Amino acid sequence: MRALAALVALSLLGLATPASGVAADREKWDTRVFAMVEEPGFPAYANVGRNGRLYAGTYTNPQGDSTRSLVREWRADGTLQRTWTVPGQDLSVDHGVQVANADRRGRLVLLEKSKARVMTLSTRTGRFHTWARLPDLPTCDSGETPCSPNAVDAPAIPNYATWGPRGALFVTDYAQAVIWKITRRTQQPKVWFTSAQLDGSDFGTTGIVYRPRQHDFLISQQTTSDGSADPASGKLLQLELRKKGPGPISTLWTSQPTDLPDGFGIGRSGHIYIAMVGLTQQLVEISPTGQELDRFPDVPIAGENGSRIPFDSPSNATFHGTTVLVANQSAVQGDASHHAILRVEVGERGRTPYLPRTATFRAGRTGG
Repeated sequence: MRALAALVALSLLGLATPASGVAADREKWDTRVFAMVEEPGFPAYANVGRNGRLYAGTYTNPQGDSTRSLVREWRADGTLQRTWTVPGQDLSVDHGVQVANADRRGRLVLLEKSKARVMTLSTRTGRFHTWARLPDLPTCDSGETPCSPNAVDAPAIPNYATWGPRGALFVTDYAQAVIWKITRRTQQPKVWFTSAQLDGSDFGTTGIVYRPRQHDFLISQQTTSDGSADPASGKLLQLELRKKGPGPISTLWTSQPTDLPDGFGIGRSGHIYIAMVGLTQQLVEISPTGQELDRFPDVPIAGENGSRIPFDSPSNATFHGTTVLVANQSAVQGDASHHAILRVEVGERGRTPYLPRTATFRAGRTGG
């Protein structure tokens, strides 16, 4: 994540919160290595496909690296099965790819950073297809519309994606403080929601999940610049969905300084398990009403989780059985020996991600 090292200078007082264990087949928070991620490494999200296999991409190629990003597939036992190379990247700029979701046809939905592309990958044919590119927006003080309330001009960085009603895809933008909507009919990205609450300056908007029963989106925001909290604190936001568009946005939970909340998963209990990619290196369990219930590990910063690989910029929590899969991004250290997907027992199964019948892109659309 951009400028993550700047957080080292921030205060770390009051970060520890005790965690409790719950007996199950495995003790709660028991952590094991699911798979190592070889060069170019830097996984940021572990996606569970409709076929039961697991996928992750190279979210950030190392600075100056002119190699293309990879998408990898593992079997449920952690065995590496296949690897695909992402085509058409601009290797002269920061580049990477996130396996953000899957469509109704089983194709992986990819978010490619160098050209801000929304792509699909057919694991059956190995074919990549570009469906949309997120445009760079002017800042709102320019008077132009649509615009981003971010205080500085920044290129679009697609980060996470969720399907919503009527098969629309909603994509967070790490740099531009907006949420994009791509409809099945037009397949053109439109600014659907923008707010100063999504403006974290150097640290932006990350995870997004649509909850059909609540008719809302949960959105993770890494830092705060609107004066509503400590600037180094992030938030879990709740955005209501109304018939004609987005409703009010509110804060469900506020993180501790330097947490940098990233991707998250929702259990059947409604509890939310969210990864702290920042200096604290923890997983946090939050109640449906926004109460912080637990943190793991007990002691922040070191990431000591009991496995042979500590948390090192843990970037997501994707349900797989009664565990969550956590991708170690190692965003600051860049330690290749920590590039791994870890499996953490949480003692409950997750809610099935929303996937409506129309969650797919229309045939005949030409890519670019």
